[in-house]
Amino acid sequence: MTATVPETTPRERDRARTLLIDVDVHPLFLARDILPRLPEPWRTRYANEQTGRKARVVRDYPRWRNGGFRIDAAVPGGAPGSDLGVLRGQLLEEYDTDIAILIPLTFVLEGPAAYKAALCRAINDWLAEEWLDRDPRFRGSLNVPFDSPDLAVAEIERFAGDPRFVQVMVRGDNQSEWGDRKYWPIYQACEAAGFVAMCHVGGPPGNGYRGSGAPSYYLEQHVWLHMPVERLAMSMICEGVFDEYPGLQVALVEACLTWSGPLQWAMDAAYEVAGNDAPRLRRLPSEYFREHFWLSTQPVEEPENPRHLVQSIEFARMTDRVMFSSDYPHWDFDSPAKALPPAMPAGMRAKVMGENAARLYAKRLRRG
Repeated sequence: MTATVPETTPRERDRARTLLIDVDVHPLFLARDILPRLPEPWRTRYANEQTGRKARVVRDYPRWRNGGFRIDAAVPGGAPGSDLGVLRGQLLEEYDTDIAILIPLTFVLEGPAAYKAALCRAINDWLAEEWLDRDPRFRGSLNVPFDSPDLAVAEIERFAGDPRFVQVMVRGDNQSEWGDRKYWPIYQACEAAGFVAMCHVGGPPGNGYRGSGAPSYYLEQHVWLHMPVERLAMSMICEGVFDEYPGLQVALVEACLTWSGPLQWAMDAAYEVAGNDAPRLRRLPSEYFREHFWLSTQPVEEPENPRHLVQSIEFARMTDRVMFSSDYPHWDFDSPAKALPPAMPAGMRAKVMGENAARLYAKRLRRG
């Protein structure tokens, strides 16, 4: 199987069709998918956890009682996002999607390192066998046990030769700041294999990466998504990750857009007066940000004047680094036909809908 962007037909070329790459699609795995792929004793542990999971939930939002999914994506005997045929019909076929990048979410991994590694391995195998093997338009994201870098690197290296996997998920519930040197072997392995490092935060209430505690309301959680990734960006920049691994690229998925300009301005202003406090920095923080970070649209901000969204991207100098994401099959799914404002110029629209993602993932897409 090749891993190139699918060729367009003559009809498509005649109508100057826009390339469409969706960088945020969530296939959902069920316990029945994972259990056969887990060795003992981890199979029994996982089965017991699934039995007792609901009893351990302390807080929930009404929106999360159906998992936050589109109702029409559910299937008998399954769950939204668990059926490849439904996903094909509602996303790939309806919108003529060229590539959908799949992100199986594991917001909270608990237990011994070997157990977390076994879970990640099982999830990655499930994704390869049940999704990537069955449709050439899919690309995958690797789950790895991030707080056990040696085990994470082993999993990255296991799939380094599989061009259908394009990125490694940087977890949001890490024990340390993302720039901590203990994680550098993971970044080194990503750079060596041509993998993008991708961070996707969110998840059920109460997971552990909010400095001020869990939000009381879903509105807070939904708007808050960009705050952890701002910390991620600053930590990786200030700790010198990109001077050590200049080829490393980081995708910040489902974390909004308009914060990126003010963050760059604030970092540069602070660097002018306190740069010696971050001795690893060799250039302005904004230069690192614009050379190494990429954003996705969903959940896209919708200002009263749509032109202001376009201007915020231009002011941040991120026109070449914003990518379309639908967040299928979640309730706040963004249709490719409606997600971007009409005020967005055609050239910028083409970049956002597919051209930028094609450049970011080019190293992996060209392999095979």
